Amino acid sequence: MKKIYKCKECNFKYKEKKFAKKCEEWCKKYKSCNIEITKHSIKNEKLK
Repeated sequence: MKKIYKCKECNFKYKEKKFAKKCEEWCKKYKSCNIEITKHSIKNEKLK
């Protein structure tokens, strides 16, 4: 099973740690999500 990384602010999940980190930094700074980052997120169906 592959490791899944999660933004601690908005709970979006990513296959790559770098996107989870970018997402978390953006969320903390702007209190919102960035579509250029979240487009890399994975859906719950893909986790199964």
